[in-house]
This record gives sequence, structure tokens and C-alpha cells, in this order.
Amino acid sequence: MAKADITLRGRTFSIACAPGQEMRVQRLAEQLDTRVRQISDAVGDIGDERLLLITALALMDELDSVRRGVSARPDTEARAVELLIQMAGKVEALAARLENDN
Repeated sequence: MAKADITLRGRTFSIACAPGQEMRVQRLAEQLDTRVRQISDAVGDIGDERLLLITALALMDELDSVRRGVSARPDTEARAVELLIQMAGKVEALAARLENDN
């Protein structure tokens, strides 16, 4: 298993990923960090766990909107569901890691 080093709100994490996916995971983490910072700026200091929860819900809302817009294409919807499951697992793992660090 390969590892990707990512930074979220100034904290660095080493995330396991499939070999060859390190750069993709890092790019996704950069996008997540941007979104977390935007939400943090909007809602203030509410703690990392709540901030990640709100960010995850915002991303899920976006994904749901996209899925509804492409529901006529089952192959695209199946891929969106697959990505959603993967993202949910990663968010849960990151939240668990943050809880253990506190």
C-alpha cells in the first residue's frame, strides 16, 4: 500500500492509498483543505470535528445534486455512488484520526 502526505488546516497526515494514486489523493486533499478553509471562514471556530462534518455534508449535498442531474446515465450514477462510498470511508477515517489526536 502506498502513502500520500496531505495537509489539512496546517496539520500533516499520511494517508494510505493505492499505488500510483498518491498525487490524486494529494490533489483531492488540496481541494478539501480549500473547502474546509472556506467553511471555517464562514462559520468561525467550531472545532475540527464539526468543521469536517459540515464540510462532508456540503460535499455530499453537491454530489447528490450532481447524481440527480445525471440519473439518466446508470454508469455515471454507479461511479458517483462508488466515489461517495470511498469518500465517506476516508472522511470517517480522518475524523477517527482527529479524535485520537485530541
